[in-house]
Amino acid sequence: MGFRPRSFSIYLPAKPCLCIGEDATEPNGRGSMTEAGATEIPRVGQPALVVRIFGWSMLALLASLLVNNLLVVWFDYPGMAALWSGSGAEGAWLNALVYAAFLLVGWVYVLATRDNSLRWEAMRIHGFNVYLVRALFWCVLLVGVVDVTVAFMRVESLLEIFVGDDFARNFRRASWVGVYIHYPLVILGFVIALFSRTLGFTWLALMIVLAELGIVVSRFVFSYEQALMGDLVRYWYAALFLFASAYTLFEDGHVRVDVLYSGFGPAKRGFFNAWGTIFLGLSTAWVILVIGFNGKTSIINSPFANFEISQSGSNGMFVKYQMALFLGIFGITMLIQFVSYLFESVADWREEPGRREVAASIEH
Repeated sequence: MGFRPRSFSIYLPAKPCLCIGEDATEPNGRGSMTEAGATEIPRVGQPALVVRIFGWSMLALLASLLVNNLLVVWFDYPGMAALWSGSGAEGAWLNALVYAAFLLVGWVYVLATRDNSLRWEAMRIHGFNVYLVRALFWCVLLVGVVDVTVAFMRVESLLEIFVGDDFARNFRRASWVGVYIHYPLVILGFVIALFSRTLGFTWLALMIVLAELGIVVSRFVFSYEQALMGDLVRYWYAALFLFASAYTLFEDGHVRVDVLYSGFGPAKRGFFNAWGTIFLGLSTAWVILVIGFNGKTSIINSPFANFEISQSGSNGMFVKYQMALFLGIFGITMLIQFVSYLFESVADWREEPGRREVAASIEH
């Protein structure tokens, strides 16, 4: 699996088309079809109600799952399963209403915009995913730098010097660090992503190399090593591969193992990509999300709700609970990107104009 980190932007001009390019101000962006360096995709196109209803239903169910997960974990609602078990059915009706409301909104949107082209909507969905991934990059960068600094000061007993013994005890509690340090940094990351234009994969990879270099120099030159140093590398490494997977799908950078696909034309590739997305891509993403967010004791919810830390305790970083959430973020971003990929694949299958050229994937 590989990816090509690039700055990507989507902007809406006055006329009803979607202009796409690596940067709106840079000419001759890859995949461009105009001299200005942007591909113009008409907003209005051949109707595709069935596939659009299916795709937007996937996104509506994803939003419903996340809202209901919040209700179950933080507000003690019973979840949809209570409707069949008979216990706590009153609260479960709100969970069911959330699913119905989001699905209704998705269907109404599709029916109200039945002439929207598949490629235009694919790029809109991708544009949202780009912002989400960009924001997550800033989150892990800020949290990683700050938390490793706090962990170092905690290990070397420097916090007591700067903030006093009483207040320094708070920095040994993962729940306090998570709420009062990590959460504000996460919010700041999403704000920065509104103004930043880079996805940040290149910089995150560089930070991993520098962190590894720091371990080597510290261990073999100064004979000094702490658990927090390895924690930082694992934290950023996990984020790099899990967060970059969705953009890699957009760039068609995942490895394909086949003997036939490379010889297919664009229409036939679109056919197989569309059905493969439904039966392999979306199904895999849903398995991850349903199992990962299945109640308070699930493999994602339990560590996150309890601010779980590694076995190194206060000698390491307090980010293990976030790394459990990374798996859920992988499922979320991949599902969103698979919907975009589905729309684009069906457009290729129907041989609609405006096909996006991507670099050839590695095939075996």
